[in-house]
Amino acid sequence: MSAAAAVAGREPIAPGGPIPPGEPRRGLAGMSKKRKILWGILAVYILGFVVFGLAFGVKAHRNESFDVVGGFHLETWVHLFGPINFDKGVLFLLMAAAITVGVVVWTSRNMSLKPGRLQTVVEWIYTLALSMTRDNMDEEMTQRWFPLVFTLFVFILVTNLIGYIPLPVDSAETFNLFGVHVPAFQIYAADTNLAIPLLLALGVFIAYNVEGVRHHGFFGYIKSLVPAGLSGGMLIFMYPLEILSNFLRLISLTVRLWANLLAGHLLIDFMGGLLAVVIGLQILGWFTLPIGIAIYMFEAVLIAGLQAFIFAILTAIYLGGATSSH
Repeated sequence: MSAAAAVAGREPIAPGGPIPPGEPRRGLAGMSKKRKILWGILAVYILGFVVFGLAFGVKAHRNESFDVVGGFHLETWVHLFGPINFDKGVLFLLMAAAITVGVVVWTSRNMSLKPGRLQTVVEWIYTLALSMTRDNMDEEMTQRWFPLVFTLFVFILVTNLIGYIPLPVDSAETFNLFGVHVPAFQIYAADTNLAIPLLLALGVFIAYNVEGVRHHGFFGYIKSLVPAGLSGGMLIFMYPLEILSNFLRLISLTVRLWANLLAGHLLIDFMGGLLAVVIGLQILGWFTLPIGIAIYMFEAVLIAGLQAFIFAILTAIYLGGATSSH
């Protein structure tokens, strides 16, 4: 019997034998499962540096031939007629439209008193879109424009979310699979093509200006753009500014959605290995990989939904503001 065990009044623990109840566990046996996983990930990460360093070295060589934004260019897959082509931008739009219609129609036809996850999500979006519409319009306008606000919310959300699913759509870069040249896998969102946010924003721009003219009349709507109480020389300065700001809404709606999605995807690509390709230092890709994963999770979980919400609520605000007098 060891001195420590004798003092404690316990029998000594045989090497490799079971640990008696109450005896403190040491080493791996005393770690929680979560801690073991974290230590395992850290060990693999450190080992990766060793493997990359031995296999490729640590000397960089700048890659002059690689096109950083080449994956976001739209290459024609099938020419249909005239200026109409089929490419990955069209593919992602069709996918987003099909999923949007499919999810909403399926949920409306399979409503249950005990909703599943999909019905819960759709009902939550419905309630949120209805709330933001009613907060900015009267009941008559809400009935007329709520379908637009809700559809924009769901469509942009779906468009953003499927943009974080890696799919073989990068036809500019291919890999050989049993003799077949397969497009490289890529995360691509239709919103990263400026034309898509511009068309969505243009539809909203036309809608709220038409609504304003219908409510106030043409000259009344122009007059309503300027805050009440202004007169004289101030009107010379305020009218051009207010009219300009009205058009700037079109640009802000477009650029906010486009720039956020494009910047997010570029950051994920760069941290996920694109920076290592540009610099020509393979070990750098292993170093930045955790950062790329963190940005990916942040973009997919938060930014995708946030940008859809912002676009939808600004649509409701602009439509409601078009019928009010400042």
